[in-house]
Amino acid sequence: MSIKLVEIDKYAGFCFGVTKAIGSAEKELSEFGVAYCLGKIVHNQKEENRLEKLGLHTIDRDEMQANPPSRMLIRAHGEPPSTYADAKRLGITIVDETCPVVLRLQGLIAKTYQENPDCAIVIFGKKGHAEVNGLVGQTDGKAVVVSSVEEAEKLNISGKIALFSQTTADFQLYMQVADVLRNKHLDVEVHETVCGSVKNRVPRLKEFCANYDVVIFVSDEASSNGRMLYEVCRATNSRSYFVTDANDLRPEWFTGASSVGISGATSTPSWLLEDVKQKCCNIVACNDKK
Repeated sequence: MSIKLVEIDKYAGFCFGVTKAIGSAEKELSEFGVAYCLGKIVHNQKEENRLEKLGLHTIDRDEMQANPPSRMLIRAHGEPPSTYADAKRLGITIVDETCPVVLRLQGLIAKTYQENPDCAIVIFGKKGHAEVNGLVGQTDGKAVVVSSVEEAEKLNISGKIALFSQTTADFQLYMQVADVLRNKHLDVEVHETVCGSVKNRVPRLKEFCANYDVVIFVSDEASSNGRMLYEVCRATNSRSYFVTDANDLRPEWFTGASSVGISGATSTPSWLLEDVKQKCCNIVACNDKK
């Protein structure tokens, strides 16, 4: 092999909101020796395992109700108002790490819903996703969620629509959904609510992938952001491969390559990217000796 370059994408890894939430969890663990988080703090099982070893417990709503902890983290995805009401009733101290971008979006949706009772709220995002559930909760559960252009085409709503998106949604798809609704001659007010770092991530990722012979994309299978970004990699560079950790790497992927780029989702920790880089370098070194 003649691979001369193995580099990590400088824009890969945790976004600000996830970094802030994990930092808060580590602070709780340092101070109390144990911490409780409602739902997975990040959609990456490897990082979850690391935090669990430090004393982080992931709980669901049933566990919160049955055995309420004294303190509980709200992750970056955010929660609907009902969660805060339940926590107050149960005497739980909330450590709120909702991403500021998500928090602003929640407020905007709540304000629109309260001030425009005749306006239908439509949210483009992944149905059942924690962030989307929190957004729908701002409308007393009345918002309509669409997850694709096809679903937008089938939408049967008359009157005014206020359109929002999950902060980590694919911006181009979101604009397609907006066009579909406009083409149905609906009165649509489109709010550009895709997170700026996510929106900019796609063109930056395309540029990154075009600069390497092989691209390794590191993400958890459960990360919707990871799946979306990986498709960007594949569309830009046909020699793009999805891995969850270094053990997924295959030597044959690097045949004939001279450069390797490593990137990841907003939920991929930097230490995992470094592990993958080291394994890539080991594979190349091993094959160079043959």
